[in-house]
Amino acid sequence: MAFSSIAGLLAAAEGRPLWEAVLEEDLRDRGVERGRSWDKMEGLWRAMREPVEGYDPQRRSPSGLTGGEGALLEGPGAGLCPPFLREVIATALKTGECNACMGRIVAAPTAGASGVLPAVLIPLQRRDGIPDERMVQALYVSAGFGQVIAQRASIAGAEGGCQAEVGSASGMAAAALVHIMGGSAEQMAHACGMALANTLGLVCDPVAGLVEVPCVKRNVMGAVNALSCAEMALSGAGSVIPCDEVIDAMRSVGECLPAALRETGGGGLAASPTGRRIAEGM
Repeated sequence: MAFSSIAGLLAAAEGRPLWEAVLEEDLRDRGVERGRSWDKMEGLWRAMREPVEGYDPQRRSPSGLTGGEGALLEGPGAGLCPPFLREVIATALKTGECNACMGRIVAAPTAGASGVLPAVLIPLQRRDGIPDERMVQALYVSAGFGQVIAQRASIAGAEGGCQAEVGSASGMAAAALVHIMGGSAEQMAHACGMALANTLGLVCDPVAGLVEVPCVKRNVMGAVNALSCAEMALSGAGSVIPCDEVIDAMRSVGECLPAALRETGGGGLAASPTGRRIAEGM
């Protein structure tokens, strides 16, 4: 895709849905027909649902650190969170567990952040009976925003910290939610900008170098952040700093992070006494 800025993406979408602008750019970029692009994205939507629909609470990751917790959020709960929010949390956990257990997930934008988009999209579809067609459109929206983030900043934890992974996924998910709920392209940009701003400086500190602790539960944070930012944008609250400037700030922050906080397992939780004991026992 050729979009190098959110401003350019919004300009391309003037007078038509933003997802259409992203789809048409995909057709030009890859030289494929519309049906082929749509079928590919529709396939990704089906694959995104698989870890949740086929969830096995008895399955554990090879390390033994991950598995079964997604099922703990099923049911009425203690009354702190409404059922919809509990399902969001459970979906993020289930997808992250699937990744840790070597299952099939959709990297959106990465495997380590694969739980954010499904965590907000799948429960929303179930709650509101949204057709698959609109969910696929939302994936085009998220792809457009993700492409700009990847080009202007980074989606790699080793390069930009977890802000580049879970943070990026949260921004992409916030924009997708705004589309599903009928918001404008400008509101999508506001939602993405706020979600990214809320995760600036998030470090990548995987215990034992595995995409499990704290990665799986950070997907929950990314999903809840996306919901709150989409809600704010749809209500008229906006990002004071334009989305492109937030993305540029994200790049600068990533460059300032020490190597120990960029997926090396040398800092943060990975360097805690318990984190080191886990690593030594692997």
